[in-house]
Amino acid sequence: MLSDGEIQALMRAEHGDAFAVLGPHRFPEGLRVAALLPGARQVAVLHAASGDPLAVLQRQGGSDVFAALVPAAPAQLGYVLHVVWDDGHASRLHDPYRFEPLLSDLDLWLLAEGTHCRPFEVLGAHPRVLDGVAGTAFAVWAPHARRVSVVGDFNNWDGRRHLLRRRPECGVWEMFVPHVQAGDAYLYEMLGADGRVHCKADPYGFATRARPGKTPASVVSLLAAPVPMAPGRAAANRPDAPLSLCEVPLDAGCPQAGADGPGARTLADTLVPHAAALGFTHLVLTMAHDAAVGLYAPPACLGTAEDLRAFVQAAHAAGLGVVLDWWPGRFPADVHGLARFDGTALYERTDPHPDVHLAQGTHAFDWRRPEVRNHLAGNALYWLERFGIDGLRVLGEGAVPPTEDGLPHGGSQGDHAAHGEPHVLDFLRQLGERVAVERPGAVLFAGPSLPASPATRQAAEGGPGLYHPWNAAWTRDTLALLQAEPAQRGELHWRIVAGLSEAHAGRAVLALPHEAVARGRSAPIDRLPGSEAQPLAGLRLLLGWQWACPGKKLLPLGEEWARHDSAPDLDRPNPERLSDPAIQRLLRDLNRLYRHFPALFEQDGAPHGVEWLVADDTEQSVFAFARRAADGALLLAVANFQPVARPDYRLGVPRPGAWREVLSTDSELYGGSGLANALSNTVPEPLHGQAQQIAITVPPLAVSWWVPHG
Repeated sequence: MLSDGEIQALMRAEHGDAFAVLGPHRFPEGLRVAALLPGARQVAVLHAASGDPLAVLQRQGGSDVFAALVPAAPAQLGYVLHVVWDDGHASRLHDPYRFEPLLSDLDLWLLAEGTHCRPFEVLGAHPRVLDGVAGTAFAVWAPHARRVSVVGDFNNWDGRRHLLRRRPECGVWEMFVPHVQAGDAYLYEMLGADGRVHCKADPYGFATRARPGKTPASVVSLLAAPVPMAPGRAAANRPDAPLSLCEVPLDAGCPQAGADGPGARTLADTLVPHAAALGFTHLVLTMAHDAAVGLYAPPACLGTAEDLRAFVQAAHAAGLGVVLDWWPGRFPADVHGLARFDGTALYERTDPHPDVHLAQGTHAFDWRRPEVRNHLAGNALYWLERFGIDGLRVLGEGAVPPTEDGLPHGGSQGDHAAHGEPHVLDFLRQLGERVAVERPGAVLFAGPSLPASPATRQAAEGGPGLYHPWNAAWTRDTLALLQAEPAQRGELHWRIVAGLSEAHAGRAVLALPHEAVARGRSAPIDRLPGSEAQPLAGLRLLLGWQWACPGKKLLPLGEEWARHDSAPDLDRPNPERLSDPAIQRLLRDLNRLYRHFPALFEQDGAPHGVEWLVADDTEQSVFAFARRAADGALLLAVANFQPVARPDYRLGVPRPGAWREVLSTDSELYGGSGLANALSNTVPEPLHGQAQQIAITVPPLAVSWWVPHG
């Protein structure tokens, strides 16, 4: 009934079109049913409804292929296979080769075009009921593979049992496998274009399972329903809203799932109330997704997808947004992951220019391919839509060539990189458009490696529409000024002036880098010169300056405790263990005042949102500028980067009348010396380009904020 060539190709798992041979096929003599069942002794065809025997399948040429003709069978015969196995036990199986193709013509078209908004709904493993039979629909994109099978405990990990159907329209392989259910582990076994056989994890696997000594497996999981945008979240994520971000480096100390509960639920009980009490608006979960397996499974340290969704719900209930690190730029060069997925460089770039991470064991995603861009843009929507995540920090390492000095992109360097790699903007534009349409209210942060100016150009200007680039220059220059010896700070003065003058170019994020801690360097407090009291004053100055400057605020977990160890501890905060609880009090006040005064956030990206008052006092290292709200409300920031107080300091101010100090980082409440100011009334004497001035005391290594009184 079957040719020797067909039988041998099936037995060697080298047949590229098993559906053309196995399952039911109409011939003039009747309906031929063929099945490949390694380990079977006898196979019969039974009527699915009545259980009546219809035919006994015959072993073909001593192989594990069985076939027989069912005479006078209807065109659409519902049948099951009754199998007696070599060990004597019997089972009834629905034949996976009797089911019709799964993907619709529209899905095939959109996948081939790279414009399917939700590819995760049709690719991957999805439990469903088909023709009254419960099972799982598998689909995987592998256009150059010679053969694709799905293997798992349900078929003894035998790649001959379930050979998928190839859909040549878009290079997807698919199959409905009866009896497979949620919780079952699986892999794709592929005969690649290079002639090699590898087991691959599902790029759309929603969960993974470790197998000691073996390749980690994907796990069949239900696709969660979309999470509606929580009330008030869209407004809290607007670019003109106050954003104060607490960065949580999960890979440095996240609790593992275990007897005490999954990591995400532990964080919901500990981190969420701690961050909310300090007044932060958002949490940023920094993690390295195991993209060797795929981008769709939460990291193991967070537990299950349900645990992560519960964490997001708890954060929203506490008034906190959640931002997730997202890695569409690179992935590990793991033989069981995306690398050479179908025996070719399917997901990765092969030219050496941008693939700078190859020596580190990673590949760069090929953003030039529409299917890869669609895979990644769909993944972004998955996290935002199915978990209720507020935003993503788009980390493009690997997709964008680094600058010559290895620093993150910014300004003209980033523009040049984008012009040299136009596919970068093509992908970012597709990403921004999809999120804006499908998940309005979500926010995309341009990570440090992305070209800042092009990436944050808005859609109305032909740009991708990302917000909030990382202001790497602010971080570098501010830390350099603080870590310099006081006598040398005048030389760095103008770098601070230039950085703040350019801050209005975009709604940037002012970040203290967790990366500096993760790479083994000590925390910023330990990099400040002087005795114990002086570094603490410098840390208070650093925080007050960060919150006063235009830009969103990001602080890594641990800085608010003024800790001296570099490994963050995500256990329940305990005030007795903190080296300086006054830093927490300062942070609470900074966040409270930040949200209270619109001048500090409404016009971060507007040229008239900030105005220099004192920019040239290099001898005393004093800076002063005014921040303006949309309605003209004012707040002044005065900073002294020297450990010497400046009494009777004359400051030109933009409005006559009394001014009051609303914050001083030198306050005794925060562990400072307590040099405070009473109300200061203006005198009509021009200074610093203003028509009037006030006289104030500027404390050492401190920042003070001033607003008009009354």
